[in-house]
Amino acid sequence: MSEEKKQQLIKPFYTEETDQVLAEVQTTEEGLTSAEAQKRLTEFGLNELEEGEKKSMLVRFFEQFKDLMIIVLLFAAVISAVVSHEVVDSFIILAVVIINAVMGVVQESKAEQAIEALREMSTPNANVLRDGHVSSIKSTELVPGDIVMLEAGDVVPADLRLIEVASLKIEEAALTGESVPVEKELIVINEGEVGIGDRVNMAYSNSNVTYGRGKGVVVNTGMTTEVGKIAGMLAQADETETPLKNNLNQLGKFLTLAIIIIAVVMFFVGTVFNDTSWVDMLLTSISLAVAAIPEGLPAIVTIILALGTQVMAKRNSVIRKLPAVETLGSTDIIASDKTGTLTLNQMTVEKLYVDNHQFDANGEVPVDSMAMKVMNYANDTKIAQDGSLIGDPTETALVQFGLNNGFDVREKVAEQPRVAELPFDSDRKLMSTLHEEAAGKILVAVKGAPDVLLDRASQILLNGQVVPMTEKEKQDILANNKDMAQQALRVLGMAYKYVDQVPAELEAEVIENDLIFAGLVGMIDPERAEAAEAVRVAKDAGVRPIMITGDHKDTAEAIAARLGIIEKGDDASVLTGAQLNEMSDEEFAQKVEHYSVYARVSPEHKVRIVKAWQKEGKVVAMTGDGVNDAPALKQADIGIGMGITGTEVSKGASDMVLADDNFATIVVAVEEGRKVFSNIQKAVQYLLAANLGEVLTLFIATLLGWDTLLPIHLLWINLVTDTFPAIALGMEPAEKDLMQHKPRGRSSNLFSGGVFSSIIYQGILEAATVLFVYWSAIQWPVHTAYAEVHSDALTMAFATLGLMQLFHAFNVKSVHQSLFKVGAFRNKSFNWAILLSFALMMVIIVVPGLNDVFRVAHLDLYQWGIVIGASFAIIPIVEIVKAFQRGAMKNKD
Repeated sequence: MSEEKKQQLIKPFYTEETDQVLAEVQTTEEGLTSAEAQKRLTEFGLNELEEGEKKSMLVRFFEQFKDLMIIVLLFAAVISAVVSHEVVDSFIILAVVIINAVMGVVQESKAEQAIEALREMSTPNANVLRDGHVSSIKSTELVPGDIVMLEAGDVVPADLRLIEVASLKIEEAALTGESVPVEKELIVINEGEVGIGDRVNMAYSNSNVTYGRGKGVVVNTGMTTEVGKIAGMLAQADETETPLKNNLNQLGKFLTLAIIIIAVVMFFVGTVFNDTSWVDMLLTSISLAVAAIPEGLPAIVTIILALGTQVMAKRNSVIRKLPAVETLGSTDIIASDKTGTLTLNQMTVEKLYVDNHQFDANGEVPVDSMAMKVMNYANDTKIAQDGSLIGDPTETALVQFGLNNGFDVREKVAEQPRVAELPFDSDRKLMSTLHEEAAGKILVAVKGAPDVLLDRASQILLNGQVVPMTEKEKQDILANNKDMAQQALRVLGMAYKYVDQVPAELEAEVIENDLIFAGLVGMIDPERAEAAEAVRVAKDAGVRPIMITGDHKDTAEAIAARLGIIEKGDDASVLTGAQLNEMSDEEFAQKVEHYSVYARVSPEHKVRIVKAWQKEGKVVAMTGDGVNDAPALKQADIGIGMGITGTEVSKGASDMVLADDNFATIVVAVEEGRKVFSNIQKAVQYLLAANLGEVLTLFIATLLGWDTLLPIHLLWINLVTDTFPAIALGMEPAEKDLMQHKPRGRSSNLFSGGVFSSIIYQGILEAATVLFVYWSAIQWPVHTAYAEVHSDALTMAFATLGLMQLFHAFNVKSVHQSLFKVGAFRNKSFNWAILLSFALMMVIIVVPGLNDVFRVAHLDLYQWGIVIGASFAIIPIVEIVKAFQRGAMKNKD
């Protein structure tokens, strides 16, 4: 379809008269001919969503190598193999990079299923009026101008402008977030731009007909439908860079620059001042550069993230993309959909007003009241064999309320069967059923809008007595109706009367007059029991919860107040989609921090809200379960879908899925995310301090003309003492005050919170200790021959560096807290990792044959005493520094 034709169809048809709409799409109420439909099918294309461009597995694999850190590692591997002939080193680096890429592909292989899921939602058939009669065709063959017939149970196959309705109700929660079905009317809306939920003369593709019947003309198909627009937004949404990915890129750039500078300086000093050949210095500089690169870091980060996904899966958070684990920990804003996320997505009775008294639904209610009977009798809910309720959510709520209080409508209706009815009509806003009682009398049960019902009632039931309705009683009823409405409850009135026989003509003017008022009932889609506590915990952790919903302003405000998102009555914190439309992006950016609740919003608004917070530098998590949430889920730094009530579209667009649809699980996931980042920082601190120690040792030793460590020594230390403890640090339990800190936000990095300064002084400390041990072994040798003295010194330096890194692993369990406070041996995996690394270090020194391969010597007890004492010294020294740091921070506060 041409762009011109697309623009022609994207019109506000809800603002036009039926005749004008029919004229614009060039059709009549009799529909199209088959020939004309075929012609339009060629012109407009199939009524389906365009399939998103899929990436092959190979492309996904190569995309894993885009990171600067990975490129630096690959370069180091090539240089190491070609120039310094360290093939084993190169093989290990390549293996680490490939394993990291494979894990990334496996974790992200299902990341682009959102549009495909949208395509699969289309209904297979539609009842359409063609050639003068109704026929069933594939919904993909619908074209603009087709006349479609709708009835309860149907899925709307395209965007329709309704031309005929009979008690038609359509549930549009997937598009609007509003849990209550919309009553459709044939009015023309002249209010300009209004939200989807307020376009009562339209029916939108993929919404569900829950009640009544109707007829509509197709005005938009395929990608021009509201669902199509969402699919287009999904396809165009930018993939946001996660804070972790940005941090690793920054780390890669920093290390690259530092390594180049150190290698160049070392090459220059060695060739100019030490008169070393440029070939030897080039090889030495490259060896130093390779030693400086933490080649295990990408794999270790991936493993820590993967371990985090396993922990979170056990706590009902299913991670679809690895970086999402850590992103949760940096979250500043949780922008949550209301329906089904903060609420149950299940209409529930909360208040009952009878006998001039308002009762709480969860307290003692008058079960035998006429109000209870009327709300259950004037009701079309069906009860399935398994006990589930089928029907309009409002009506099922009334029946469930009866069942909860011992009123089984099945038994009652069996005794007083329905003999006639007046279905609900949106014009008169009432529904009536007639039931035959044993005495032969006919009970007329009427429920509907309270104000309409009061106009039809002349009497009232008070304490079992029918008395005339006075102005005082009427005002009391209206006051209670207003009170419930202000609590965002949906209020219905109940009335009844008795007649001798079923009237020959079932007319509303006859049946629904001279009624006896029985009571009011107030319903709402209630908040989840655990959601309020989750909001409180999130606020304590510095995370700001925001509600975004397609529901009405009053309902959104009431639920937000009950949850603690805003203060009760604080409507200044609530912004509607219509008000948002009137703001420019610049104006909204200035005011975005003022609003915590957004009501009556469209999918475009949700994306705009997320973007506005992101422009403020905030890390945004967006939760949702409907099709309408998908674009915002994809735009957010982390999209959180619902596993039970969520559509496949919302799950496909999300980074994480809540298996239990529990908002409180998000807070648990945030804590896990913070722990994961903290543990990644610990691994970074451990690895870079160790590598800095190695680099400084080589650099200073070269300047002094010492021969301290061989390339094979560095390789073994990096392989044995770096890898296992670093991975085990990723399994450290969360520190106790983790959720009492503010989110670190987008501006922080892996070096924040004192990590960088710790790396510097600890790396210097390691290098100084190793050089001191080497110097002392030369100064006070055990042997007399130079070769043996040098061999002992080399071995002691090697053993000191390896063992010191293992002792230092205990230090990095916390950046500032004492080792004795965080617990030295709480992490069993860490304990085993240290023992394994220690054994592997010892085996190549003490086992005959292996020490020859690694060119190390056997040490006596005196030498081992120096090595172990010097290695262990890093723990008390770091503890002293931490004590001074804590004191400085306390004084600063």
